[in-house]
Amino acid sequence: MSSNRFGQLFSVTTFGESHGPAIGCVIDGCPPGIALAPEDFAHDLARRATGKSRHTSARREADAVEILSGVYEGVTTGTPIALLIRNTDQRSKDYANIAAQFRPGHADYAYWQKYGIRDPRGGGRSSARETTMRVAAGTIAKKWLAQRHGVQVHGWLSQLGELVPSVSDPQAIDWTVVEANPFFWPDAAQVPELEAYMDALRKSGDSVGARVTVVADGVPPGWGAPIYGKLDGDLAAAMMSINAVKGVEVGDGFASVAQRGSAHRDLMTPAGFASNHAGGVLGGISTGQQIVVSTAFKPTSSLRLPADGVDVDGNVVEVITTGRHDPCVGIRATPICEAMLALVLMDQALRHRAQCGDVGEVGPRIPGRIDG
Repeated sequence: MSSNRFGQLFSVTTFGESHGPAIGCVIDGCPPGIALAPEDFAHDLARRATGKSRHTSARREADAVEILSGVYEGVTTGTPIALLIRNTDQRSKDYANIAAQFRPGHADYAYWQKYGIRDPRGGGRSSARETTMRVAAGTIAKKWLAQRHGVQVHGWLSQLGELVPSVSDPQAIDWTVVEANPFFWPDAAQVPELEAYMDALRKSGDSVGARVTVVADGVPPGWGAPIYGKLDGDLAAAMMSINAVKGVEVGDGFASVAQRGSAHRDLMTPAGFASNHAGGVLGGISTGQQIVVSTAFKPTSSLRLPADGVDVDGNVVEVITTGRHDPCVGIRATPICEAMLALVLMDQALRHRAQCGDVGEVGPRIPGRIDG
């Protein structure tokens, strides 16, 4: 089975290449009755788009969504939803010099070894362009989660290189501040420092990694399953499927290694959970607390700095990547991670309803956190 489909009851299959005529997706399992129009996708696609800041790729795509099926008179019908976005700003000539070369740190060599052929234009299927359709599909999941369960999904850039925000507690973040700057950074006072940091990085010709944290509020207890159907297992797989991702944490994640059990365990009181080190998931099942997931993005491997490499004939070559690239892919990754979180949650919600829809609310219902 190919690996272009994600999800079980609510599934998304993406298709298309970075420099092909179009990219698209087919969404299956979407419930009927959801109001849906092309303009509904505009907000999140604009948040992901390139060409909006000097710190991202200069490629400019309209990202206009065409709804080909699954919607009648502005409402989902329950049949497969096909979405299409036509590529309009490809510049394939930028890749002519590396068509027969393997870029260090890129997927070129791995694709060549697996398929015996690859599309060198913009990375083909391995390009972050593919994530546009994840964001489009995530728009539907976000809408359903909010309308059906009151779930809200948010995200922010929680680290840029060695820089970290002064605000780290998700409960203390002002989302209007996050949305008001191109970095999705939670502290407006630090944005000039980030601007200077990225300007210097871009001039050097190098790149840097980043970390994105996403949260979901309003998720009820019970979503997920034991062992192989774990909610956090699906979240890890979802985030790891994003281009350039090298690590995923749920809750405190790797910081848990240095913690004592007496500190890490989230104490429960009738007034609510006293902490959320687990990130809202225990035993693979949601607890009703805020879901917290952090994702690490590696530095972009497409650089203007020369590097030793090998071509398809095994010859040693000097590899220099031209074209339009992000000096930090994490800057645009917040809406992508939000989309993947929403896709997992909607799929898990439908799976929970299918198996346990007849199970009523079981007491005691502990609030996700202690207010005040």
